[in-house]
Amino acid sequence: MVTTPFSPKSSHQPRSKSLPCRPHPLIVQCNQHLGSLEASDATSSSSSLFHHKLSGLQTLHDCVEKLVLLPLTQKVLIQEHQEKWVDELLDGSLRLLDVCTVAKDALLHTKECARELQSIMRRKRGGEMEVTAEVRKFLASRKVVKKAILKALENLKATMKKGKSSPSNQDHQTAILVSLFKDVEVITLSILESLLNFISGPVQSKPSNWSLVSKLMRNKKVTCTQESDQNEFADVDAALQSFVLHMKSDNINHLQNQLENLELVIQDFVEGLETLFKRFIKIRVSLLNILNH
Repeated sequence: MVTTPFSPKSSHQPRSKSLPCRPHPLIVQCNQHLGSLEASDATSSSSSLFHHKLSGLQTLHDCVEKLVLLPLTQKVLIQEHQEKWVDELLDGSLRLLDVCTVAKDALLHTKECARELQSIMRRKRGGEMEVTAEVRKFLASRKVVKKAILKALENLKATMKKGKSSPSNQDHQTAILVSLFKDVEVITLSILESLLNFISGPVQSKPSNWSLVSKLMRNKKVTCTQESDQNEFADVDAALQSFVLHMKSDNINHLQNQLENLELVIQDFVEGLETLFKRFIKIRVSLLNILNH
């Protein structure tokens, strides 16, 4: 079983509420959304919980998009154009797009293979042998998905080895915005990493290979106790592996039900990721327009 490297007892650093001056209401809203996501990400994971987390990320990035368009934010970005943290902000926006794309591609590939398997099961023209052959194809496709996810997370880990820069000046408003942008990237990557692990399901892998977000920026941590929660991807993998071993025809109807349920979960995830991807695109375009103005 794939596990995230975070301990169930880990907790996020508390968000500071004592600011020397009153921040803009949008900054307050973003911090509130961040706090909610940090709290939800410290809970166990299931498909229904991931649905709520993706919805929460959409709300957060809606707020961030509005924040980026504020004159005060644009002023900071223009003044800090040559600062390293601005380039890192743009690099971070690309990371979010890349990880979101990996997750969506993995889901769509699994969905397509699941549909092909269901089609064979419904026809049963070749009997159990044909069904078993298609099951083996599905399991082989899942291995491809898992390898792609592992490679993507390893690439992400390589890009995140260096620490994040801070503003060279001590302007309070700039420091607040930089901290907020960093926190948004951290929690978003945390949830997307957990989702990728959930999609991957059980593989023979050491937890250390997945130690990514725990080393990002401010060492935010996430809890993902997949072992104690239902994972439709893992359930289907296990059921199909059992079918290949025993080839009991009376299990086919049950397998079809599991595959149909998995397809619904996948569709829900894909819709959430597509919406989130559009948010990422809009924010990146806004940032580039401001910096290139």
